[in-house]
Amino acid sequence: MPAIKFYDHEPIPMEMHKVKIVQQLNLLPAEQRLQKMKDAGFNTFQLHNGDIFMDMLTDSGVNAMSDNQLAAMMTPDDAYAGSESFYRMVDKLEEIFGIKYCLPAHQGRACENILAERFVKPGNCVIMNYHFTTTKAHITRLGGHVEELVKDEGLEAVSDLPFKGDIDLDKLEACIAKEGAENVAFMRLEAGTNLIGGQPVSVQNFKDACAIARKHGIISVMDASLLQDNLYFNKIREEACKDMTIREITREIADQFDIIYFSARKFGFARGGAILVRDEALFHSMEDLVPMFEGFLTYGGMSVREIEAMTVGFDESMDMDIISQGPQFIKYCVDQLADYGVPMITPGGGLGAHVNASEFVSHISQEEYPAGALTCAFYICGGIRGMERGTLSEERNPDGSERLASMELVRLALPRRVFTLSQVEYVIDRVKWLYDHRDLVGGLKFVHEPKTLRFFTGRLEPTSDWPEKLAAAFIADFGEDQ
Repeated sequence: MPAIKFYDHEPIPMEMHKVKIVQQLNLLPAEQRLQKMKDAGFNTFQLHNGDIFMDMLTDSGVNAMSDNQLAAMMTPDDAYAGSESFYRMVDKLEEIFGIKYCLPAHQGRACENILAERFVKPGNCVIMNYHFTTTKAHITRLGGHVEELVKDEGLEAVSDLPFKGDIDLDKLEACIAKEGAENVAFMRLEAGTNLIGGQPVSVQNFKDACAIARKHGIISVMDASLLQDNLYFNKIREEACKDMTIREITREIADQFDIIYFSARKFGFARGGAILVRDEALFHSMEDLVPMFEGFLTYGGMSVREIEAMTVGFDESMDMDIISQGPQFIKYCVDQLADYGVPMITPGGGLGAHVNASEFVSHISQEEYPAGALTCAFYICGGIRGMERGTLSEERNPDGSERLASMELVRLALPRRVFTLSQVEYVIDRVKWLYDHRDLVGGLKFVHEPKTLRFFTGRLEPTSDWPEKLAAAFIADFGEDQ
């Protein structure tokens, strides 16, 4: 990756690509955005994309494809069974990860379903550095429970710790002793902990944790959906990795695990997923679940066009020039906002810039979903759609009480190769304005609350007329057409 220097300008992140195809954006006036937010039940998932200016909800399935990926989509082998496109993908995955057996699935949560169905029994424990919403839901619906053992420092909002996603090894040993190794369905480590700021895991921590699991006969599983960001941080932050290539780091990590799964909506820049299994007997114990839930074993619910694009995307995920842009843009956004005083999760991780809603709107109690309210406020004040990652994304306790999240975050995702730096600057400007007017933001309450994954389809309403007051203040400063 070349270090691009400037003659008369502060260093800024550089796009290592040129744009060939564009899609027009639409910025509605603030009054219309307020109405659209009401129509969506104050849930950014329910907004129409045509009403959004900057869609920073997620990087899942919305990363820009390369010219080589689009070209590959024109050359698939369209077959129900035995598609050569599938075998090309398997060969590429074995080349990168060194694992022979592959079960295809249409995306990451489908992989999670298969793993949970195969391994989780009522009363079982699944150990994690930190959970992801769908992962936990699959485990708990089958009667299992999750133990989150991320290091305490991983939950500190402001830090210079380079690997805040590391699992606490002492807690891991203690948890195995408490639960009993025979009751641990598997240990899952997430490369780039999604819900606590996209924070990476060190190669050394992967090695140490998997060695402990191996000692106790516990299956080790890696969620590699955000692996490309994690690899970038391993390369630039971990001394032992500085002279290694991205492929060498990938293999060093992969060699520790029994099972690796991923969503190619993130890893591979396409739309699909897969489970890689090292042991043949373990592979065969799961293969019947793919035709049952996904599709035949050589397409797994995906189109062969997507499979071809994924295969190219896996190669691109091994290219430092390609995987570096996202983290660099995120760091730029985080640093600019933190310098202004906006409470951010630091250091900047992968996936997106994460705003610490607990401090941004500290006057809103967790029971009134501060991160959810702040997400709505970002849309009203800028047409920016972020994602709530806090109590709203949790599920209630069995007794109906709220399970309060460890962190209340708003994720402003930066899909790869999608936004320009000027668009990032726009987001920074609008977040600064809202921070200076943060006292205008109020809470939310549910009016329709699904039992599971309520943040996707639930509907809420404000606890006061704060959205109207916020929109009025924005119009007063920017005018009616902004």
